[in-house]
Amino acid sequence: MAQTLTTSSRDRLLQLQEWVVRVWLGAAALCSIAVTAGIVAVLAVETGRFFRQVSPLEFFTGTEWAPLFDPRRFGVLPLVCGTVLVTFGASLIAIPCGMLTALYLSEYASAGARRWIKPLLEILAGIPTVVYGYFALAAVTPALRFVLPRTEVFNGASAAVVVGIMILPMVASLCDDAFRAVPQYIRHGAYAVGATRLEVSVRVVLPAALSGVLAAFVLALSRAVGETMAVTLAAGATPKLTLNPLVSIQTMTAYMVQISLGDTPAGTVAYQTLFAVGALLFLITLGMNLVAQRVLRAFREVYE
Repeated sequence: MAQTLTTSSRDRLLQLQEWVVRVWLGAAALCSIAVTAGIVAVLAVETGRFFRQVSPLEFFTGTEWAPLFDPRRFGVLPLVCGTVLVTFGASLIAIPCGMLTALYLSEYASAGARRWIKPLLEILAGIPTVVYGYFALAAVTPALRFVLPRTEVFNGASAAVVVGIMILPMVASLCDDAFRAVPQYIRHGAYAVGATRLEVSVRVVLPAALSGVLAAFVLALSRAVGETMAVTLAAGATPKLTLNPLVSIQTMTAYMVQISLGDTPAGTVAYQTLFAVGALLFLITLGMNLVAQRVLRAFREVYE
């Protein structure tokens, strides 16, 4: 009888522990949802107040951005153009270099080489972004001006280079995980019919891991879109609707830093542009993440 009571007490204790764990996990999930909902609510409310004073047509189609000076202009296209310019330039560096690095780590590198290269990539990912900004000013921009003397001190090309270096470890790590998830029997089958290592890497492993590779590209680009301090220091603060990467430009995140310094009175229309630009940036990154999920579902390969 005593043994039965002891077993029953142990079961109740285990049930209580399970209940406590479920409550804590549920609270953590609700906390993350509440924080996200709060951010969206603040952006929506302040952006609504902004659009009561500024026409959405002017905001989305205007080609001049000068909310702090008279006459005021609220066309966000120069900021979007600067963001796209930096992101596109960063992708030209990070996507091919990151994918090739991942292919080398997955298909060619020995165990010893992986032990050296992977930590180096992690070091690149762990460097503070403000350090990348100063690196752009101290090294990248002088190199660009030596090759192209007309390059301005603050320019989009320098920002694109450092952002590309920043997101390269993300591309390499995610692509490496995707490549290593491809089963070995697929590689062995290709080798059995006489394929070379290059053919196996490019024609077998890469197509088999296509969903993970494309998702890595989209996630890395969304990271580049949201980059702040490196772009603020390297690209400058001159909103221009231009495709010339050698001149000073301004991205959406750099403008948000400018407004957040505290010089603009709260409650003014200039202050509310912070939330309007933030809401647009939020929608862009959200759209990119949704695209990444659709790509994963469309190209997902299931292996057994």
